[in-house]
Parts: sequence; C-alpha cells; structure tokens
Amino acid sequence: MLDQFDETARDIVASATWAPDWLLSIAVLMAALLPALLAHRILFRIISRLVQSRDLFWRSLVQRTEGPVRLGLIVVALSLGAAIAPLSAGQAAVARHALAICFICLVGWVALTALHIWTTVYLRKFKLDSEDNLLARKHTTQSRILKRVASVLIVLVTASVALMTFDGVRQYGVSLLASAGAAGIVMGLALQPLLKNLIAGVQLAVTQPIRLEDAVIVEGEWGNVEEITATYVVVRLWDWRRMVLPLSYFIEKPFQNWTRESASLIGTVMLYVDYSAPIEAMRRKLEEVARETPLWDRRVVNMQVTDFTPDTMQVRMLVSASSAGRAFDLRCWVREQMIGWLQAEHPGALPRQRAEIRRLPRDAAWMEEAVAAE
Repeated sequence: MLDQFDETARDIVASATWAPDWLLSIAVLMAALLPALLAHRILFRIISRLVQSRDLFWRSLVQRTEGPVRLGLIVVALSLGAAIAPLSAGQAAVARHALAICFICLVGWVALTALHIWTTVYLRKFKLDSEDNLLARKHTTQSRILKRVASVLIVLVTASVALMTFDGVRQYGVSLLASAGAAGIVMGLALQPLLKNLIAGVQLAVTQPIRLEDAVIVEGEWGNVEEITATYVVVRLWDWRRMVLPLSYFIEKPFQNWTRESASLIGTVMLYVDYSAPIEAMRRKLEEVARETPLWDRRVVNMQVTDFTPDTMQVRMLVSASSAGRAFDLRCWVREQMIGWLQAEHPGALPRQRAEIRRLPRDAAWMEEAVAAE
C-alpha cells in the first residue's frame, strides 16, 4: 500500500513540469509537514481529554511526551516527503543528514523524558515533608544525583553521536583514537574538574555522606543541604545565606553531618555558677523546664558538674530534640529559663568575684606616710 502511495505521489510530482524542482521540493516537504503537525494537535487533544480524569502521573506523562511525539511525526513526514520530492543528489544528501541529526536528537530527548518520568514515579512514594523523613531524604538524594549524572551523560552521548555524522568530526575522532595516549592525557587534564565532580556525584549517590535537608557544618558554618546538582552542592545557612561547594568537597574534606543516621540530637547547655549553687534544685528545675516545652522529645534530660575554675563551677545540661532546628531552639529555651530562675530564686548562685582583705599592722611604713599626708 505504501509503495502504491509513493508511486502515485511521484507521478503527481513528475507531472508538474511547469514548476522548477526546488519549488516542487519545498511544496512537497510543506505538504508532508502540515498534515504531521495537524495530526499531532488532534492526537494530543484526544489523549489530553482521555487522561484529564486520571491521576497526576498520566497527565504528566502526556504533557512530557508532547515534544518528542511532535518531533517524531515531523521526522517521519519529512522522510516521506524527501523520498517523493525531486531533489538533486546534493540536496538529498543534506536532507538525509538533517533528518539523521533530528532522529538522534529525538532518541536523546526520549531518553531524557523517560528518565524524568521514571524518577518522578519512583519518588512519589517518598514524602520529604513527613516528620521522620530519613528514608525519603535517602532515596530522593540518590535518585536526583543519579538523574543529573545520567542526564549529563545522555546529552554528551547525543551530542557526540550527532557530531560524528559530520565527516570532518568523524575523521578527527578516528585520529584521536589513533593517538589515544597523548589525547587521553590532554582530555583528562582539560576535563579533570568535570570528571572529578561527576565521579564524586556517583560516590555521593551510592555512599550518601550527605542527603537533602541534612544539617551540616562546613567551613565553620551551620546549615541545611538545600540542593545537590551534578557538579555542586548548595547549603542553606542559618541566616539564609547560601554556600556553594563542589561535590568533590564532601568526598575529600571532613565535615559534620548532624542528621546522618537520625534527625534526633542531644543539645548541650553550659552554665557557670558559684560554688554555693544548689545543684539538686537546679537538676529538678531543668527537668521541669524540659517538660514545659514541646521541643523536648522526652528522651534525654541530664545535668552534671563537669569542671571547676578558681571562681565558678561548670555545669553541663543535656536535653534531646527530634531535629537540629528544634534542638537549637530547645537549648536557647533552657538557657533563658534556667538563668531567669537563678536570678529570681537563687541570686547568690550567680558567679561572683571574691576578694580577701587583711588588716595590716598599724606601724606599717605606708600607713604612716598616708597619715602624715592627711
């Protein structure tokens, strides 16, 4: 049936001897392109209505595949038109080359779309806004890093295959393969930062020393991991500043991760009080203060005298919370309540400077000089 259609179309084009070949070629290609665009619009209107009552996945699937399907229909239509149009040998070669590049781009586009849809469907099972989101952060971080690395590789492979369709680039590639030793060293040095971060991204996705929303201390700053890309990590600091670090930083340098295995933390509050401070009363007051606030997770509350100085005692109070942010607020709450209670109930327990005054003999030389001066 297709052969009969091609023969009939060629006969119709050949009978139009009144028009030049270039004009007939443009007319044939446009005649093939317009039905493809019209068919795409009608097809997607029908499909959009069919999935309108379905869940978000199907609506997203239709929306994401609109572009690749349009490009695929255009490539097929132009291939049919190029086979019918009265093109010269050079024009036919250019048309075939352009369609080949379009097909390669279509394959890469489909691969990126499939990767995005798979990642979206997989991550729908995990909720980052839940109270215990450790598992969700683990899978989300892993999926997003691997997705970005795979996206970069797909783009690089697609661009490389498209460039290899040109004879000059293909010959250059063959010459590079022939001198792979020197070329490999040069390319390795030139692409060292990119390759280093891509490899670090794969390591982070597998080992996961950090995850999204992890509370970390890097370069002496406290913050949360806000974004992990294919080459860098954005840390949202406590004062809303952003610190941008390369992926390799978290592989090569030490840092603190407060939520590596669990979001729960023990907060430490240090107080310096006088030797006469009532330790047992302070311990009971600490437990009362912890019970008064929902920031405490009801797990750890303790107080100990950990050190002495010549003038004060060092008291360490421990309280636990379910997250780093709540632990910080809980520590501030304990400091305020405990110091307020000491000021109101035991002001003598606050640090004081002691001095000893001794009575000197009245016949001391400096005393006689002072009396004489008066």
